[in-house]
Amino acid sequence: MAKLAKRTAVARKAVEGKSNLTVDEAVRLIKANATAKFDETLEIAMNLGVDPRHADQMVRGVVSLPNGTGKTVRVAVFARGAKADEATAAGADIVGAEDLMETIQGGKIEFDRCIATPDMMPIVGRLGKILGPRNLMPNPKVGTVTMDVAQAIQNAKGGEVQFKAEKAGVVHGGIGKTSFDEGKLVENVRAFVQAVNRAKPSGAKGTYLKKIALSSTMGPGVTVDIASAVAD
Repeated sequence: MAKLAKRTAVARKAVEGKSNLTVDEAVRLIKANATAKFDETLEIAMNLGVDPRHADQMVRGVVSLPNGTGKTVRVAVFARGAKADEATAAGADIVGAEDLMETIQGGKIEFDRCIATPDMMPIVGRLGKILGPRNLMPNPKVGTVTMDVAQAIQNAKGGEVQFKAEKAGVVHGGIGKTSFDEGKLVENVRAFVQAVNRAKPSGAKGTYLKKIALSSTMGPGVTVDIASAVAD
């Protein structure tokens, strides 16, 4: 515990007084201070000028990170018949219908992404109160309600990240591992920020991108210059 406290204090001191860094500078600093005994995730938090309680200010979408997330993504698929077989062949971790619904209702959620064929939505719809708060509810807007289950599985396992603004207008995401090369993390940061920027809703007023911060799983956050993050 003492070692953890010391490591945290050292990391905080390293970033103290540093703000509005370029993406490159921020990533370099975070990598240098990611000293946990596991491969930490690079996390991003974006404060947006929206109120998601209003339908015309909801921000949600999906982005394929150019260098993946470094995370093993477990995929569940609601499908029957040939589509269930297709999902299994494509590498889905869990495939089912009513049986999968009952498993989830029983509190067993052992997946990170949920995909469904359109005909399964009456069943999936019963799980809204369970899957919705966990951002696991299949949605055609992000490609998780589809007949092309093989492609959706490939996308999910290949570095695709979904994002959705929370009540306070904040979007969070895990966008790589601190063991990644600096350049690859920078590319992932910009891909994520640009995707959120493109998802600006029609009802957003005033400044849309208010603040961007990066951190590692166990490390303190640093704010990033927005122009640097949006740039190609």
